[in-house]
This record gives sequence, C-alpha cells and structure tokens, in this order.
Amino acid sequence: MTVIPTLSNGSLRDALLPPDMLPDAPRDCPVTLLSSEERHRLIERAFSALYRWYVDRSQRLRNWNPDTSFAWRDMRTDHTEDVVQLIEGYFAVEQYAPDYTSEILRVVRRSNGRSNFQLRWGAEEERHGDTWENALLFSRGRTPAQIEHYKWQLRVNNWTLPWDDALHMLVYTVFQERATQVNYLKFAEIARGEGVLASGAPDPVLARACTTLAVDEAAHYAFFLEGARLFLYYFPEETLGAIHDVITHFAMPAQDIIPNWQVVSETIYRAGTYGPRIFQRDVIAPVLENLTVAGRKALDNGLKHARAIPDPNGNMRLTALWDTFDAGEAERNVLRLHDKITDFESSMGRAEIDPFPFQPNPEWPAKATPPTVE
Repeated sequence: MTVIPTLSNGSLRDALLPPDMLPDAPRDCPVTLLSSEERHRLIERAFSALYRWYVDRSQRLRNWNPDTSFAWRDMRTDHTEDVVQLIEGYFAVEQYAPDYTSEILRVVRRSNGRSNFQLRWGAEEERHGDTWENALLFSRGRTPAQIEHYKWQLRVNNWTLPWDDALHMLVYTVFQERATQVNYLKFAEIARGEGVLASGAPDPVLARACTTLAVDEAAHYAFFLEGARLFLYYFPEETLGAIHDVITHFAMPAQDIIPNWQVVSETIYRAGTYGPRIFQRDVIAPVLENLTVAGRKALDNGLKHARAIPDPNGNMRLTALWDTFDAGEAERNVLRLHDKITDFESSMGRAEIDPFPFQPNPEWPAKATPPTVE
C-alpha cells in the first residue's frame, strides 16, 4: 500500500501522486475532464523526458566555458563608460543565479523534471555571470578591487520569487528568458559597431560573448515555453490567468536590489537594448504567438468577460477565455513535443520499456481547423 508522506510544501500537493494511487484514466475524453492528478502526472512525465532531451542537446551543442572559450586578451579596452555600464548591469543581474535557482527549486522540488532542469539551468546561468565578469575585467572598465566590492554589494540582499507558485513562475520564466535573449542580441549589435552607443571599431570578443549567451537564453526560453504549452493544454484556464498576471506585473529580476539599477536602467534604455516598446514588440507579441494566444487585448477582454458555466459533465468552465487562444494549435504544439520526445527516447531505447503517452483532446481540433476552400 502506498503511503503519502506529510508534505512540507503544498504548491504541488495534488500534482504528483504515484500511478498506483490513480484510477485508470479514459483515453477518449477531453483532457480537461481528466482529474487534476492525472493531468499533472502526464505533465510530469513530459517534463522529465523534456529535461533528458534538453541535457543531451545542451551537452552536444552548447558545451562552452566562460574562461577558455573566448579570446579575452583580445578584447578592446577603449569602450565608452556606457558600454562598460551595460556589461556591469548584465553582470549584476546574473549574479543572482544562486537565488534564482534555489528559490524556484523551492516551489518545483517535487517535480523530477522541473527540479533537475532548474539545477542545469542554474549552472548555465552561473557561467553567464562569469562571462560578464571576464568582460568587465578584460575591458579594463573596472579594476579587480572594484569588481569584488560590487559583488559584495550585490550579495548583501537576496532575490525572492515574484510569485510563490509553480505555474506563475513557469510563465514568468518564459517571458524573462525571452527578454534576456533580446537584451543580449541587441547588445551584440552594439559590440559589432551598430547602434547609438557603439564606440568606434567593433569588438568581436564582446560580440561573440553576447551571442553565445543569447543562444543559451534561447534554449532556456524554448524549454520553459514547452512547459507553458503543456500547462495551457492540460490546464487552460489557470494558465491563461497566469499569463495575464505575469504580463500585467512583469519586471526583469533583481531590479529592486541592484544598488545602481537607476543608472543601469537608464543606460539600457538609451542603448535601445530594452524598454517598454521592445518588451511589447519583441517579448510579449512573439511569446503570445508561440502560445497561440490571440494577443494581450484579447486576453484582457477574455478575463474581463469570463463567465463560468457548467459543461455537460457538470464541470465549470470560463467561456470567454476559450476564445482567446487557438485550442487546436495548442494541442498540435503538445503533439509535436510528444513526437520529439518519442524520437529521442526511441533512439536510446527507453520507448521500448516506458513509452511516452499522449492524451488527445477530441473536442479541440475541429474548433481550430479552418474550413477547406474548394
């Protein structure tokens, strides 16, 4: 007999029951009619598999070192103070990688896939901090003593979660990783001699560092996006609500505890690497498109006019929200993830022993499939 231990953290209390504690789930009903426990079990299986797929790809394609993968001795030493300030600002944000990792682990620790990925993510984010420290040091923009003092200032305070639940933090990291990627790509343009803050000749070392970090951020964004798609498929109403909350209250991490953030933010804004317009155009719009959400206005209206009515089985559903996203495409996104994971697990033999299930949703494809034009 399975004994459920006393839980010290209830954030995933109903999420992760062992299979022998669950009734056999029907495979021909909409996913929203499955029990919450069964849906969470399917999500957990997907996260665990996605994590292993991610590790394989990361080790093969992005196995670089912040000290030895860049020709730091060749970095320019005549950058303007604005460029140095950008380097210092991004260094500051990445210094809180231990906090980001430990705080998020606190709310996802019962999930094998998400907690293991968070450890991997933390290690990759930590090397970003080391990369920016090397850039700051070899630019000669700050002395070693100044860098050490700044690190001490940064470590006085610790970062805490903007939301204390796993779903909101998953959605937050989708937008945050995309925003960070955009920052680094635009800074790479400056390092190549483009943009209003470009200072003289290009700096290939700095440009390569920026683009390398941006590739990491793109990989992180892709992982969290797949996770958000899973939740949108299995828990659409809760996920759409979390997306709305995050967009409404979004801020890049650690702004309130970085001692010179006012100077950093002004430099970032003048440089054109980030700002409200960029956030709307290059972060919100593509993220919502990737999540099949019609747009911020449609999401606002859907939540404003949401009305709970019972479905044929007596379950309450918020009607207006179902018009804010493409349910059929949401299913196809999860199906594509299923096929990717199945291919990977087949290649290493796991699929023969523990096949990865997919729960179709018979109600959805017909809603999203456009009529055939004769």
